[in-house]
Amino acid sequence: MRQMLLRRFPVLYRLRIGQLRLLRHFKNLNPSLTYAKHRAAHTLPYSCKKHQSLLRRKLGTSDPILQENKITNLRLSVACMDGILIRPGETFSFWKLVGKATSAKGYIEGLLLSQGGVKRGVGGGICQLGNLLFWMALHTPLHVVERHHHSFDPFPDDHRVLPFGSGASVFYNYVDLRIYNPTKTTFQFRLWLTDEHLKGSVHSDELLPYAYHMEERNHRFLEKDGKQYRENEIWRKVIDKRSGNTALEEQMLHNFSEVKYDVFSTT
Repeated sequence: MRQMLLRRFPVLYRLRIGQLRLLRHFKNLNPSLTYAKHRAAHTLPYSCKKHQSLLRRKLGTSDPILQENKITNLRLSVACMDGILIRPGETFSFWKLVGKATSAKGYIEGLLLSQGGVKRGVGGGICQLGNLLFWMALHTPLHVVERHHHSFDPFPDDHRVLPFGSGASVFYNYVDLRIYNPTKTTFQFRLWLTDEHLKGSVHSDELLPYAYHMEERNHRFLEKDGKQYRENEIWRKVIDKRSGNTALEEQMLHNFSEVKYDVFSTT
């Protein structure tokens, strides 16, 4: 009912966003939190994980110009955090580093997923950076303490490399991606763009004893109350590098999202 009211009365939606942003602002003042804010031009010596994602993909019937605009937005946000160090006891916050994406900073209209649909908005598309960071963090002992996932799946798969539901949604400032470092090791994100890809790597200042492998399980489409849904689980294996044995196997994510396209016409 609340979501229906917010969609019907845009002014209520804007007021609600303002309220949530103000609440997050006060939570950010918590003196027990130390945010990652230092960056280094040099790359830490040990590579933990590398990944890349296509900058241009077929996304339903969306305007391809919005993908070109997204690339501009990604360049700006990448520049805010490339080289960021996450020292022991520090928390990485996407929005603490990027700040609000505004036209005054050079951000332009891109594709946004909001209120159950696809929209246009300034700064749209930088969720792709959140996806990349989240996926790389899962391959380290860093703890993802805040991650959000869209409650709907807007587009059929096209050149999908990662399992469904392995991304992280971000929306200033209360839908954040936050990653805490509980170890004695310092980690670093390096980020850059090529003509075709958003690329990233995560590094550490000492060699890690474990490797991390992610896998999808129990993926399915289902129908409920006349709507179509998609569900899966993402599990992680922690592997001892010295012995090759699996030290730990744990479920990291359980995703359940409404599908906004005709499943049977795309499978």
